[in-house]
Amino acid sequence: MGTKTQAQLALFSIDDEAQTYHDAGRTGFFSLLVDQRGEKRQSSHRLTDMPAVLGLIDKDRDTWMTQAEFMRPNRRVVNLLRIGLLFADIDTYRQPWAAGRTPEQLAAAVLFHCAEEGLPTPSLIVYSGRGLQAKWLMDGTIPRQALPRWNACQRYLIDRLAALGADPQAKDASRVLRLVDTVNTKSGNICRVVHVESGQDGHPIRYNFEYLAEALLPKARWTIEQQRQDRADRRERQQLRLLPGGKSDNLRGFSGRQLAWDRLEDLRTLATLRGGVREGERMQHLFWRLNFLLLSGATHSGQMYHEAAALAGELDAGWNYRSKELMTLYSKAKAYEAGEKVTLGDKEFAPLYTPKNDTLINLFQITSDEQAQLRTIIGADMARERDRKRHEAKRRAAGAVDRETYLDAAQAKRKQAQALKAEGLSVRVIAQRMGVSVGAVAGYLKAPQERSRSVRITADQSSIGAGIAGTADIAQHDVQSPSVLLMAKPRGRDLRA
Repeated sequence: MGTKTQAQLALFSIDDEAQTYHDAGRTGFFSLLVDQRGEKRQSSHRLTDMPAVLGLIDKDRDTWMTQAEFMRPNRRVVNLLRIGLLFADIDTYRQPWAAGRTPEQLAAAVLFHCAEEGLPTPSLIVYSGRGLQAKWLMDGTIPRQALPRWNACQRYLIDRLAALGADPQAKDASRVLRLVDTVNTKSGNICRVVHVESGQDGHPIRYNFEYLAEALLPKARWTIEQQRQDRADRRERQQLRLLPGGKSDNLRGFSGRQLAWDRLEDLRTLATLRGGVREGERMQHLFWRLNFLLLSGATHSGQMYHEAAALAGELDAGWNYRSKELMTLYSKAKAYEAGEKVTLGDKEFAPLYTPKNDTLINLFQITSDEQAQLRTIIGADMARERDRKRHEAKRRAAGAVDRETYLDAAQAKRKQAQALKAEGLSVRVIAQRMGVSVGAVAGYLKAPQERSRSVRITADQSSIGAGIAGTADIAQHDVQSPSVLLMAKPRGRDLRA
C-alpha cells in the first residue's frame, strides 16, 4: 500500500472520485444538492445517467452529492437501496489545532490520529474547501437490510474522530458531501482529493465490511451471534428479565435497532402483499413506520418530517396527510434522543412505542398467510416453528442425521460385522477391520439380522376380547398377533443374557 503524489492527486477528477462509491452500471438513483443564489435545490438522477449529469455540473456553484444509492428518486433513508463506504465529515476549520495548517497537513493529522486510535486508514481524504471528508471504501456494497449495523459503525467511527472535529450530525446514510472539483463559495477554495491510500492494485484501498465492523464495533459479529445464541438458549430455561435504565450493552442496543428496522420493512411488505393501503389505514401505517424508523436510529427528529413525507408518498403519491397528527411522535422522538425513559411500575421503557408482536398483529389484522411472508411480526406458534427449523438446520449443518438414516447406517454396520464373523474372524480382528471398538462389534453381533420396526397397536388389537377372538385364526398360521407379541416371551432368546 502507498500514497499518491500531488501530480497523481490532481488527476483525481469529479468522475474519478464519484465512481469510487457509485457504479453507473447499477440500478437506482443518486441525488445532487446545488446552491443557486442562496437557495439549495435538490435533484435525483438514475445511476446510469451519472457520467452525463456530472459532465453538466457548474463547478462555480456549491454542489453536494449523496454517498448512498436509493431505490426511488429522493434521498430519504427509507428509500435506501445500498451503500458502499463509511465516511466522516471533519470540520477542522472549527478546531484551534488546525489553524494555519495546509490541507495536506490536516490530512496528515487525520492519518496520524487513525493510527493512534487503531482505526483503519481512510481510502480517501477530500479537502472540502474548509474541512475534510474521510472515506473508507468497501469492496462491495451492503443492502438496506444491513443499515442498522452500518449506522452502528458510523456512530463509533465518528465518536473516535470527535477530537479532530468530526460532525456528529453528518453520519446518516442519506447525507450529501461536497463534490470534488466544485467551489466552496464560503472560502473560495476548490474541493479536491488530498490523500489516497492505495491498495496492492494501485487503486484506493477497499475494505471488507466485516473487517471494518470488527475494527470499529466493541463486539465483533461472531461475538454478537454467539451471545445471541446464548440468550436464545437461556430463554428456553428461564424467563428473560428486562433490565431497567439505559441499554445494558452495545449488543442489546444494536439488536433493538435492528428489530425496529425489520419491523418497518415488515409493514412495507404487508402493504405490498395487500396491493396497497386503504384510505382509512394510511395514517396508521405512516405513524408506525415512522415510529420504527426513529427507533432504528436510521434518522432523527430533525429529519422526521422529511422522512414522513417520503413514507406518505410511498403510501399514496396524492395523499396530503396532516403533519399535526405526528406531533406526539415528534415529542417522543426528542425525548428518546435525550435519553429519557418512561416508567411503568418498576420497569423503564423508551419514550417511543415498542409494541409486542401480538399488538401489531391485532392492530393491522395480519393473517397467518401474511405472517409467513414477514420477518419479525409473527405470532408465537410461527415463531416456535421457525425456531425449530433453525435448530434443525443447525443440527444438519453440524453433521447430525435423522433417525431413519442413523438406523440404516447402524444396520449396515451390523451386517458387515456378522458377515466377517461368518468368515471365522475373531471379534478383535473384526473391530480392527471396521475401525470400531471391540464393544461395538460385540453389540453388532448380538443384534438381530434385520432392524426391528415399531408396531402400531390399535384399540381393537389391544382389546383382550378381540385379541383372544383373533388368536385362533392367526394361530393356524403359527403367527402371533401384535398384542400377543408384546406379552409373550421371545422364542429362542433369554432376556437375562
